[in-house]
Amino acid sequence: MADTPEHHRQRSEFIRRLVQRSPGRIPLKPQYMLGTPRTIVQFWHDLREVPADVEECLASWARWTTRGFAHQLFDEQSAKAFIAGSLGPRHEHAFERCYHPAMQADYFRLCYLLVEGGFYVDADDACVGTHLARLFDDGRLKLQPLCYDIASGTMVDPSVFLHDDAYNPGWIFYFNNNPLISGRGHPIVERALRQATDLLERASEDVLPEIQTTTGPGNLSKSIFECGTASAGVESDLVVLRDWDSLAISRWPLSHRGDARNWRRSNQRRFRTRDE
Repeated sequence: MADTPEHHRQRSEFIRRLVQRSPGRIPLKPQYMLGTPRTIVQFWHDLREVPADVEECLASWARWTTRGFAHQLFDEQSAKAFIAGSLGPRHEHAFERCYHPAMQADYFRLCYLLVEGGFYVDADDACVGTHLARLFDDGRLKLQPLCYDIASGTMVDPSVFLHDDAYNPGWIFYFNNNPLISGRGHPIVERALRQATDLLERASEDVLPEIQTTTGPGNLSKSIFECGTASAGVESDLVVLRDWDSLAISRWPLSHRGDARNWRRSNQRRFRTRDE
């Protein structure tokens, strides 16, 4: 499906209806009854150089190992090895085409969750919640809704846009790809990974694809929309996290946000490591 303005409008409206619907009980599909592996997975591209403020964020998740959860932290090399060993050379090459650490993290999380399932959360989010177990009760995809106001150029607070009567024609609804929580082999994760891989493969060698639409929230939101329009019942495949801010916060400002490690500053620009 082409990314036309009309397609973007339809996608936003579809997601608006999803996130504003009453969170009533929906029968759980058999494939989601096994639950989600109790593993918290994170990525930082170079573990030799992790900023102190990011270390603090990572530690807030690693502490859950004392409460029965596993914590795995990957870098560029270990993520590439996981992808090569689990999914093969095609996906390994696609990962190599991810030219920025944020893009690598985007792509890796899809690969990992498809193969292993678990709870992926960005390295610059800090855990502030005290109860995570409910997020692992079933294998549905759990994700955070977002809403952007074009006129003001700012995000709309969930307390505003989650109401079923909240509407503004200048609002854009979409899903974040952080966090991503699901069981193994989730169909939406599978579609998002397939779509990201195709986009990376189709891009010319001298082209750096736009991060958000290729591997990030745009890719995920498009995948959910297309799953929902291809067959009814996508609402039974996912859970809208209406209270993510009570569980984690994105730390601002962090040291890496002011340089090329911030994808917004480096979108469609080649990222240079310290060894280059």
